[in-house]
Amino acid sequence: MSSESSTIFAVSSGSPPAAIGVIRISGPSAGLALRQLAGRSFTPRRASLAVLRDANGDTLDQALVLWFEGPATATGEDLAELHCHGGRAVLRAVTKALGEIDGLRPAEEGEFTRRAFANGRIDLAEAEGLADLLEAETELQRAAAVANVSSALSSKINEWREQVLRLSAQVEAALDFSDEDDVSDLPEGFTWNIEELSLGLGEWLERPKSEKLKEGFRVVLAGPPNAGKSTLFNALIESEAAITSPIAGTTRDVIERSVAIGGVPFTFVDTAGLRDDSDEEIEVIGIERARDELARADLILWLGVEGQGPEGAWEIGARTDAQDHVAKRSARHNCSAISGQGIEELKLDLVQAARSSLPRPGEAALNARQHARLREAFDALESARTQSDLLLIGEELRRARVAFDRLVGRATTEDMLDALFGRFCIGK
Repeated sequence: MSSESSTIFAVSSGSPPAAIGVIRISGPSAGLALRQLAGRSFTPRRASLAVLRDANGDTLDQALVLWFEGPATATGEDLAELHCHGGRAVLRAVTKALGEIDGLRPAEEGEFTRRAFANGRIDLAEAEGLADLLEAETELQRAAAVANVSSALSSKINEWREQVLRLSAQVEAALDFSDEDDVSDLPEGFTWNIEELSLGLGEWLERPKSEKLKEGFRVVLAGPPNAGKSTLFNALIESEAAITSPIAGTTRDVIERSVAIGGVPFTFVDTAGLRDDSDEEIEVIGIERARDELARADLILWLGVEGQGPEGAWEIGARTDAQDHVAKRSARHNCSAISGQGIEELKLDLVQAARSSLPRPGEAALNARQHARLREAFDALESARTQSDLLLIGEELRRARVAFDRLVGRATTEDMLDALFGRFCIGK
C-alpha cells in the first residue's frame, strides 16, 4: 500500500459509458486538484457547476463539483467529487489530467474505504458489511449487509465492551482494597452480570453465519438412478443444466447451480443415482461424490424408495405423471417436472425452510472471522465465571476486551486488512 499522505483519485461510478461518471479525489491535495482543473475554490458541501480544463487550458468537460473539507468526510480527509459526463473519453481525459498534478496518484483497490477505516470513520465490522453490500445479489444478502454497515453489529460490540470494562473496574477496585485475592470481595451480582453478558454473546453465536447467505441454502437431490432427480433439478433452477435421459446412470458427476427464489439464495445440487451394484469405475466415483454431497447438504430431497433416504430428508414423490409412478404415503410433496404439477408449492416450501436457517431479513450476521473473535470473548467470560481468584478473573476479562477490540479492528494485522480491502473495486 502506498503512502497514506498522498492524494488518490479514481472513477467511483459504474463502467462507462453512462449518463454520469463520478470521479472521487481524497487527500491533502484534493483542494489543489480542484483549483488546477476548475481554476477556483468551492464552497464546502454545495454543488457547483464548473468547466474543467487541463494544464494547457483545453476544456475537458463541464461538471458538477462537490467539495468536502476533512475530517468530517467519508474518508476522514479532504474530499472532492467531479460529476462528469459519463463517456469513456471524458473520464479518461479528466483522470489523465489529475494524474499530471503533483501529489496525486490513481487509487488502489478499496483504498478509499481503507482510509475511512484508518481515519476512524468506520470500524472493521462496518467495512466488512460494506464489502458484503457491494457483493450482495439477493434481498437477504442486501438486508444483512445493510444492518452491518449501519453499525448494528458495531454498536452491540461496543455495548459489550463497555460492560466488560465496568466489570474489570470492579475487579481492580476489589484488588486495591482487599487483603486477599478472593472473589467474595466483589460486589453482589458480579457473577450474575458476567453470566447475563455471556448469555447475550451466546445468542449471537447461535445465529447463522453470513457466509451462508453467499453460499446459499444447499439443497441436494438424491435417490437411485432414473428417479427423476435431473428433471426436477432443471425445473427448480429453470434451466436445462443437467442432461436428462431414461437411461440409468446418465448423471455421473455432481452438478450444482446457484439461484435465488423469492429473494432467498439457493444452491441446488444434482447427484449421481445411488446404488451399490455398479461396476463402472466412473459411475462409482460419481456415487461417492454424491454421498459426500449428502453430508454437506442443508436439506436433502429424497426421490428414492420411501423410508430409505437419509434422516431428515424430505420425501418427494416425483414423476407423478409417469406410468410406473409409485405413490409415497408420507410424501411432503408430489410433483411432476414435466407438467409442472407441485413445483411452485415445493419452491415455496423450500423458501420457508431456507429462511428459518438463514439470517433474518435486516438482522446483522457474523462472518467466520467475527464469529471466531466473539467465541474468544465468550470463552473468556465463561472462564471468568468459574474462577475464584481475582487476578485470574481480571485476566479473563482482559482477554474478552482484546477479542472485542479485534472484532472492530482496534487490534488487527496488515495481511487481514489487505485481504479485506482487496475485495473492493478501485473507486471504493
